[in-house]
Amino acid sequence: MKKIKNHIDELFKDIPRNKETEMVKQEIIQNLEEKVFYLMDQGKEQEDAINKAIVEFGDIEDLKKELGVKKPEKKNMAKLNLEFSIWGSGLIIVFFIFINLYYTPHTIWAIYPIFAILWWPLSMYFVWSRKKWSE
Repeated sequence: MKKIKNHIDELFKDIPRNKETEMVKQEIIQNLEEKVFYLMDQGKEQEDAINKAIVEFGDIEDLKKELGVKKPEKKNMAKLNLEFSIWGSGLIIVFFIFINLYYTPHTIWAIYPIFAILWWPLSMYFVWSRKKWSE
């Protein structure tokens, strides 16, 4: 029956531990063990009975709602992505300007890759502004 306990522990890993949740866990484990004994009395092997009881138990999403567990909020990474793109493109632009001035000072070619690189922070600004206005 250790498999049942491990399965229930895995299901409850996101739920904060308190007296109520421990009681619910123990009750679920007890019910599943009773189901396993019933299935074994019906002629199933122990491993098959355990697997069938676990499958029939299903998911605990409704139980999580009942216990008041909230889904973790997604962080808004749009601002961080915008800042990273500005710094990253700035460093790449400085690199291209240095390479252009050091190796071919009489030919200005760095403007072409710089123009292409500027699309990165521009697109991140667009994503950030959409997230900002949708909130």
